[in-house]
Amino acid sequence: MAELPRLLEGLDPEQREAVTAPRGPVCVLAGAGTGKTRTITHRIAHLVERGLVVPQQVLAVTFTARAAGEMRTRLRALGAGGVQAQTFHAAAFRQLRYFWPRVLDGSVWPLTDNKFRLVMQAAHRLGMSTEKESVRDVIAEIEWAKASLVGPEQYSKVTTQLGRPTPVVADQLSKAFEVYEQLKNEARVLDFDDLLLHTAAILEDHPEVSEEFRSRYRSFVVDEYQDVNPLQQRVLDAWLGGRDDLTVVGDANQTIYSFAGAAPKWLIGFPRRFPEATVVRLERDYRSTPQVVSLANEVIDAAQGRPAGTRLRLVGQRADGPKPDFAEYDDEPAEAEAVAHRIAALAQQGVALSEIAVLFRVNAQSEVYEKALSDADIPYQVRGGERFFARNEVRQAMVSLRGAAARDDLSGEDLPANVRAVLSELGLTTRPPEGGAARERWQSLSALVELAEELAATVPEAGLARYVAELDMRAEAQHPPTVEGVTLASLHSAKGLEWDAVFLVGVVDGTLPIQHADGNDAAVEEERRLLYVGVTRAREHLTLSWALSRSAGGRRHRKRSRFVHSLVPEGHPAALPAQTARRSGSSGKSKADKPTCRLCGNRLVNTKDIKLGRCAECPSDADQELLAKLRAWRSQRARELQVPAYVVFTDATLLAIAEQRPGDSAALTAIPGVGATKLERFGAEVFELVSGE
Repeated sequence: MAELPRLLEGLDPEQREAVTAPRGPVCVLAGAGTGKTRTITHRIAHLVERGLVVPQQVLAVTFTARAAGEMRTRLRALGAGGVQAQTFHAAAFRQLRYFWPRVLDGSVWPLTDNKFRLVMQAAHRLGMSTEKESVRDVIAEIEWAKASLVGPEQYSKVTTQLGRPTPVVADQLSKAFEVYEQLKNEARVLDFDDLLLHTAAILEDHPEVSEEFRSRYRSFVVDEYQDVNPLQQRVLDAWLGGRDDLTVVGDANQTIYSFAGAAPKWLIGFPRRFPEATVVRLERDYRSTPQVVSLANEVIDAAQGRPAGTRLRLVGQRADGPKPDFAEYDDEPAEAEAVAHRIAALAQQGVALSEIAVLFRVNAQSEVYEKALSDADIPYQVRGGERFFARNEVRQAMVSLRGAAARDDLSGEDLPANVRAVLSELGLTTRPPEGGAARERWQSLSALVELAEELAATVPEAGLARYVAELDMRAEAQHPPTVEGVTLASLHSAKGLEWDAVFLVGVVDGTLPIQHADGNDAAVEEERRLLYVGVTRAREHLTLSWALSRSAGGRRHRKRSRFVHSLVPEGHPAALPAQTARRSGSSGKSKADKPTCRLCGNRLVNTKDIKLGRCAECPSDADQELLAKLRAWRSQRARELQVPAYVVFTDATLLAIAEQRPGDSAALTAIPGVGATKLERFGAEVFELVSGE
């Protein structure tokens, strides 16, 4: 067999077909994990190596600076370093700086560094709310309108036709849009979307400019083509100028940004637009185990009304791995604690914490996982959002709650009602807003009420002062130093990333699919694609879980997501109806089973207190000499096992051992954090240290 050319080595037949396709229109339908970046970079390098294109005449665009940087690095390694690989906006800005002085007076206007201030001025001039969240919602709508090629004068009519929810009355928002544009032009500045709008306009309206540009760039590549919006497609059409030397790569099954104007119609319709196009389907998944791939296929196969261009069916290429797991819990704290324990077990098995992710639908869900990981001494980082207690609305709420507790001016002993009364002054309403920043703020404030409900269920006599103290303790615990650890991220911010182990949490109706998607078939299907994106982030370990109640002791009224009904294997404990599971005792504890302090007898609420077996107010009776020996032993064992020390035992577990001095297996495993695996692995050594032998 003849030896393959260098740039075709290691490629599968479909990847080679895409790489060697002739110049002209090429559409690569690439499923998750199928090596699309490798394929398109090898295609570009192959065209350059064969002398079919000059590197400097190729423009490759994608959607993030990270992806563009990765593309440039790979192209340099393949001998095609002169290719321009940039984001849409970076490419447009570069072109504007060059062409602007030729067609307009002076140099290109600078990018505004304060869009928020301009929109706030517009809102103030019109008597609209200038609250931070309201302004952010107006900004998001203006960005959607510009990306969708909708001007201020068309906004009201178009949103009505589309049935698009608007944060304020559509006519009012269109006026704010108009005033914002006036203020921006008076200040002689551009916003991000203007880079694309002006680039398209210059190329469309000035033939001498477009002729020069098209002689400079002759071949185009677009990555993540399912995510283009009408404005980006207009720019691409202006770049092409009727030519067809275009390679596009995408996966309509991963279209999750339609709220920002993205649409897969150009990807799906590519063969109709270019009847001579080469169309290649990449379906061999090199990222995930066959078990994960099979579940991903089940998720997307259930989608309604899938057009032909979306019917990719992944085929796993890796060795077998563990089956995806499913778990149902009584409440979110129990779900989060179980996830933390499973993460500790994976770390003990050698999975790096940086290769583990907890993914959720909305950022407000992160708080309970931040707490559970903090209690378990597992480092983490929040991607694409602030930690819960660092959010502006949460900080404002804590100031108001602290003030109310100090004044003691609330009547009644109903803690959740008192908290709700305080937060209502900050904008907490009975019903959630439609969406956007206002809904994120509502979700954060609502989470604070649910924390009050959780505390009231476990400590009925707790008042506002006790609740504020609990919040302060949680806030302090959830600011660990920034270190490499478990990733907490929303499903949207996880796009394009992958981990060895993924926990998809909070998979309940009303969250996934999100409540405001109900009644809109297209919105529900986008939520299904979001779950598909989450599943395909996992290389080997995958767990989907949900909780029947938000807070401990709360009413178990939630239902697992409709998307997972057909996914849970028959006979799996999580497949049982909730009431059956409760009767069989498969999960949850009765209030009588709640742990109490071994010193004062009060009920324990905090996870760390439960681990120690005493409340924080009671003095520690730890054997300090034993504690020092335990720490020295842990350090030695961690070095031997080449794992972080907390993987052996956390600080809280060591302190609990030093306090309780367990003498047998039952006593040791009664300490949370010491399961059967750790008993078998470390039990004998711990008993020797405790006994002093």
